[in-house]
Amino acid sequence: MKKFLRFSLLILLVPAILFSSCKKDTETPERKTDPEFQALTAYMAANNMDLSDVLDGWITTAETVDADMDDYFVIDLRSAAKYDASHIPGAVNCALLNVLDTAALAGTKTIIAVCFTGQSAGHAVTALRLSGYPTAKVLKWGMSGWHSSLDNWSGNVNTETPDANWIDAPGSIVANKEFDDPDLPVYSSTDAEFLAAQIEAMLQGGFKGTPGATILGNPGGYLINNFWDEGDVTTYGNIIGAYRVKPLTIAGEEFKHIDPSKTIATYCWTGQTSSVVTAYLSVLGYTTTSLKFGVNSLIYDNLTAHKWTLATGCPEDLTLEATTK
Repeated sequence: MKKFLRFSLLILLVPAILFSSCKKDTETPERKTDPEFQALTAYMAANNMDLSDVLDGWITTAETVDADMDDYFVIDLRSAAKYDASHIPGAVNCALLNVLDTAALAGTKTIIAVCFTGQSAGHAVTALRLSGYPTAKVLKWGMSGWHSSLDNWSGNVNTETPDANWIDAPGSIVANKEFDDPDLPVYSSTDAEFLAAQIEAMLQGGFKGTPGATILGNPGGYLINNFWDEGDVTTYGNIIGAYRVKPLTIAGEEFKHIDPSKTIATYCWTGQTSSVVTAYLSVLGYTTTSLKFGVNSLIYDNLTAHKWTLATGCPEDLTLEATTK
């Protein structure tokens, strides 16, 4: 009788052991969190420096600035030679790397960051808004939107031909997954000091932008984030293999959908918003790039909005001045 009971118990245990073993084999590994990343992002969220805060009112138009010039401190990020040839009256010239030092001269004025097209200025405004200048703004379209003689946009629309790696409307976005945190260096300084070091490293790296043809040619080499609303993908389609992580916030924990093992290629309509997102991700420890000129460079003819034209980007030529030596 005892032998029978032992045998019966063994028969019952075998499936349980097998089921338990199979369950362990198929369980999704728990995502790894990084204490430095968690501490840094908690500090930023608590101090109104979430990405949603940085993107709140981050851009303005040439007409708005021109109407109240005395209210703004304009930082021109172009080369000294381009600045000397023609610039916005009263603008101060500096390299992207030195934007925080130059910003200290602004006093109580709102800072406007200006570049050729409104793209690299997004990196500057990200640094500024994370460094005590929460009202700093990008000049939309850059100097191209100030004066038609400085147009660097028209020659960069429709320059790429979407191939088989562009999925036509209604698109096919990849379902978001969860990834580990970036592995940030261990630090013994305060959160504010560590953030400052991360911002400095981002500025040291310069503007991070990649042509659309390069990303389309190797979409598997990136984690591509389509920074659009869902309805926009349905209307226009998307790059093959792209995710859509928007909103992208610390508070909403959406950063767990960004893969730190890959270069994050963010794209938007014009490359201006994606520049801000790219710079912000870089500060958080991700390897990043922005698709230059956004989908204006890819599907310009299909767009019904968010597209560059001289008429909308530069409706009238505004005052310029040159450096006299």
